[in-house]
Amino acid sequence: MTETMTTSSADFSFVRGDEVAPEILHAAFTGAFADYLIGPFQIPFAQWPMFLARQGVDLPLSRVALDAAGEPLAFAFVAQRPVSNRWRLATMGALPAARGTGAAPALLDDFIARAASAGLRAVELEVFAQNERARRLYEGRGFRRQHDLFGFVAEPGTIAPAPSTTGAPHAIDMPHLLGWLEAAEHRIPDLPLQVTAATIRHGIDYHGWQTADSQIVFSLPDETVMVHSFIAPRPDEARALIQAIAAVYPERRLRVPQLQREDLGGATLRALGAVPQPLHQQLMLRPL
Repeated sequence: MTETMTTSSADFSFVRGDEVAPEILHAAFTGAFADYLIGPFQIPFAQWPMFLARQGVDLPLSRVALDAAGEPLAFAFVAQRPVSNRWRLATMGALPAARGTGAAPALLDDFIARAASAGLRAVELEVFAQNERARRLYEGRGFRRQHDLFGFVAEPGTIAPAPSTTGAPHAIDMPHLLGWLEAAEHRIPDLPLQVTAATIRHGIDYHGWQTADSQIVFSLPDETVMVHSFIAPRPDEARALIQAIAAVYPERRLRVPQLQREDLGGATLRALGAVPQPLHQQLMLRPL
């Protein structure tokens, strides 16, 4: 079903994400993020379905703003967070020619209104703190920062391996890894979707290590240990996991994306010498 919205600056028709051909949606996304703060979007069309899956995008819940000719102006992709009874704004963007038309703010208002009508407790999103235009838009709609999400890099030799006093981390298989993440999402509020089972279950060649109450999930591309999920509420266990990584892979660079909460391992990474990246995200929440 198509919904029409008129503003003082332009006329938009909103359609569901699954009503737009995938190749058109991919092209619109690529165009909207060609000048993105952290670099252009360069995922080939063949990998588009996996990208959407890893972001938890629900296309029927998502909306695309079309102009009078039926061409995309902007989009708002939506992911469900059933454990917390929220929707997540997985990503929102506008093509360069549509910026300033009001299409993106109209999509944001629609997202909030539909979530409220669905009886959800809140809506959430992540935004780069340095993306002032987007952050101001979200703040103007009532979103408030819950956590900073940092990324880290540690070059080989930066983190000294050391014997653990909390017990050696042990490897786990994917079913147990996902089960642990599902349980963690119930007991730890405000985990970014990308570090939970909803995203990690789509990983290829992922490894998981655990201690008593903490877990790290990583892969080994090129000469890197790429961390995909690091949830370690106890600093001693966080240290044990990171130092075990350094001991087993001493020649590899450690890389953590901008999804790391300080209280779940980020502070330990800093203490061990990992370097915070210049850009970081904020996890923002708007109660409904």
